[in-house]
Amino acid sequence: MNETIVVEQLCKSYKLSKKQQKLERTKCSEKVALKGLSFTAFRGEVFGLLGPNGAGKTTTLRILSTLISADEGIAKVDGLDVASQSAEVRKRIGFLTSELKLEDFFTPNYLFDFFGKLYDVKPEVLTERKKALFEKFGVDKYAEVKVGELSTGMKQKVSLVMSVVHDPNIIIFDEPTNGLDLIAARDVTNFLLDQKVQGKTILLSTHIFELAEKLCDRVGIIMDGTMVACDKLSELTREKPLEEVFFGLYEQREQVSM
Repeated sequence: MNETIVVEQLCKSYKLSKKQQKLERTKCSEKVALKGLSFTAFRGEVFGLLGPNGAGKTTTLRILSTLISADEGIAKVDGLDVASQSAEVRKRIGFLTSELKLEDFFTPNYLFDFFGKLYDVKPEVLTERKKALFEKFGVDKYAEVKVGELSTGMKQKVSLVMSVVHDPNIIIFDEPTNGLDLIAARDVTNFLLDQKVQGKTILLSTHIFELAEKLCDRVGIIMDGTMVACDKLSELTREKPLEEVFFGLYEQREQVSM
């Protein structure tokens, strides 16, 4: 199997303002998000990062997507170093995050064409891809509606469509079903399964056990910025529900820290 995403001993810390310290209920001026995190994702598989809020999932995906830099460690995407070859990395990935805010004034139709041009997608290819994706996610009915007038779920679907406008071989999604109803969430799940069949690498973070069980070939469980378990889903669970495995690890960690 070809290694597509390689993470080795990633470390990342953030400075906390007084307001953030109050929100975090801590007197520490620094928050350690990642503590030597390592894992590998292979071509043609879905790798899931599972963990509680604040575990380091989003930080990891933001580093891999070149939005922020790690303090220490190595992160490579398709053999490219995310720190020194960030422009090339961005060409090869599709990144979806809840932090992506589309301009309210523009329509999905305009935004798709805009992002397509940024990625140098040929006009005839862009037209075909827009038709297919808009129909798949029901965006076609709202193609000329301003983003600011769309529902939360439709905004999420429009963001997803924009993230894969260039048909990337590596898909990095952070909580892709957030804000979606059951039908829309199923559409996203089926889309990702289809991308896997096409041989693409999919890295996603989620806190939904059922989604991880349905989609993932391998799962990495992150707690407090470290990988506490990482294996094929079948090996990790061994006929137990993933939720039971997760909380077993969580409770063990809590007891050690007491």
